[in-house]
Amino acid sequence: MKRRLGCLFATLLLLLGLTTGCGIQGGGMAGKVRIAIQPSAAFVPLFVAKEKGWIEEALREKGLSVEWVDFVSGPPMNDALLNKDVDLGVIGDVPVVTVCAPGNEVEVVSIAAQAADSYAVLVPDGSGATDAADLAGKRVATTFGSTGHNMVQKFLATAGLTINDIQLVNIAAGDAETVLASNQADAVSIWEPNVTRLCDDIGARIIGEGSDCGLAGINAIVARSEYAKAHPEVVTTILEQYKRAAEDLGTMDEATLDAVAKDLSIQPDQLQRIIPKFRYTVEITDEDLAALNDTIRFLNENKIMRTKYDIAESTDSSYYDAISEN
Repeated sequence: MKRRLGCLFATLLLLLGLTTGCGIQGGGMAGKVRIAIQPSAAFVPLFVAKEKGWIEEALREKGLSVEWVDFVSGPPMNDALLNKDVDLGVIGDVPVVTVCAPGNEVEVVSIAAQAADSYAVLVPDGSGATDAADLAGKRVATTFGSTGHNMVQKFLATAGLTINDIQLVNIAAGDAETVLASNQADAVSIWEPNVTRLCDDIGARIIGEGSDCGLAGINAIVARSEYAKAHPEVVTTILEQYKRAAEDLGTMDEATLDAVAKDLSIQPDQLQRIIPKFRYTVEITDEDLAALNDTIRFLNENKIMRTKYDIAESTDSSYYDAISEN
């Protein structure tokens, strides 16, 4: 009798372990979603939702917790997605089309923001450069594999130049100020909030923005396909809270404004000046897909990427559709 009871008890423990989420589901830790975030103003709504605790609150009802994983830019975030170290992430157009290439099992689940003029090429105070032609033979710094990289190429093309006509310098996004202020580069291609911070703090000057060279400035929310398909309700919930935050930006309270500005290493008044440059959305439009496909074409033509595909093949709008139906 005791032996039978012992066996029953062991079986109950095993079943309890299975039903409470011990183990791995969809390639991620059960009971937790890992969201990759980077200090780009393109993702202000995500920072707002993070500071407000809205995502944690919404997922707590589903028995899930949230782990926020910080990155300085898109390329290292891509590595984390491919290594299954995170489940979702927010990145610009070049990292998007790179990580969502066929065989990588990462997909676009939402458009986070559209903002051509949140990307810019800047020169230091005192520089005589005024346009792309003036960069010939100069040192231009950016983060390789980022949207800033794409911006460099498109901006140079307005003067009939290519990457071969400059000295391209690879930097971490956080080093842009140091590189420009110390004359380690003649120009920097970077994104907000770095653009505003460099102009305010060291007197850097903008000589070109995304709209000057056909850069659409598409930023996306991507997810590992395995995780998203296993947990569609989690992805939808995160997008719902992102949309909620985007719609509430005009009435952001002072405490949240201060907290998000601190997250981005800028002042609250700078954040208020930056936000209008963006159109924050979760909808995926044909225009967005066309812009991302243009990025794929451009990268292939310049042999930065050697995979030609349609980004629609790596896009799933069902999560946004689920929000629209609610």
